[in-house]
Amino acid sequence: MFTGIIEELGTVDAVQSRAAGALLKVRCGTVMSDMTEGASIAVNGVCLTAVDLKPDSFSADLAPETLRRSNLGSLRAGSRVNLERPMSPTGRLSGHIVQGHVDGTGEFLSLEELGSENWWLRIRVPADLDAFLVYKGSIAIDGISLTIAALEADVLSVTIIPHTYRNTTLAGYRAGSRLNLECDVLAKHVEKLLRKLDIKTGLTVEKLRDNGY
Repeated sequence: MFTGIIEELGTVDAVQSRAAGALLKVRCGTVMSDMTEGASIAVNGVCLTAVDLKPDSFSADLAPETLRRSNLGSLRAGSRVNLERPMSPTGRLSGHIVQGHVDGTGEFLSLEELGSENWWLRIRVPADLDAFLVYKGSIAIDGISLTIAALEADVLSVTIIPHTYRNTTLAGYRAGSRLNLECDVLAKHVEKLLRKLDIKTGLTVEKLRDNGY
């Protein structure tokens, strides 16, 4: 489990295509301090397994499903990536619960400067993710824990503060780029529960009581 608080910007050293999937090699420093073979690492919000550890790099296998569902297949040598190690049981949940299981990708529309190094990020999101997105709710964008500031039709907007702008990949995107999206896991559980109870519409206190709430 992760928190969406990016620890380091890594640099892709190579992406080697295979008959099925690919092998990704990332150069980095901070996250290697306590890395062990087979440990989990979030790369642009995708939970991967670190192998072939070196003092300044690790590699990870990319399954065909990972390449299809995320933006990792678009990486090239020199690409920057957001890195986060799994949360320690004794650590603080500074962001929100992030599993590293990407739900889909959104289309980067714009990043507009608001002043004082603050920015307004707009992303077009897939229609099938709409049920899990709410105003002021949490979302992980390329592994970054962010708060939804606006929802207009299929466009999601978030505010990017100076620290996030300087320490993540967001400054390097251009219109049309794909960004990994992971919706709040609690929203996904609630949506499924309501579907099973057949009370997505017309929800009342009485109906909740009848179903044990």
